[in-house]
Amino acid sequence: QVQLVESGGGLVQAGDSLRLSCAASGRTFSSYSMGWFRQAPGKEREFVAAISWSGGRRIYADSVKGRFTISRDNAKNTMYLQMNSLTPEDTAVYYCALTSRNRGAVSGVADYDSWGQGTQVTVSS
Repeated sequence: QVQLVESGGGLVQAGDSLRLSCAASGRTFSSYSMGWFRQAPGKEREFVAAISWSGGRRIYADSVKGRFTISRDNAKNTMYLQMNSLTPEDTAVYYCALTSRNRGAVSGVADYDSWGQGTQVTVSS
């Protein structure tokens, strides 16, 4: 089993930046693709960004493209989400996820089989 722990969330103002981290343990991190999702109150969990096992392929939701950057450091077993130009619409609990079934970057919630506990990001206007 793999354990995923997110950190880096917080309360910021519109236009600010945050960097989320996801530390993985319990599996060979570098073998698996990873992703970030978010869930706002009363809404379904939605895809934010994903990165392939090697980091060579990255995909983003249209709503964050150009503002967010996903990356990973396989030597540190850690994935990151750099979030710039935050808006109140980005307010949500952010989750990192790992897929043991895909080597490429994938965007479906059902594609992932391990999840972190989430970290709250709140953007005030």
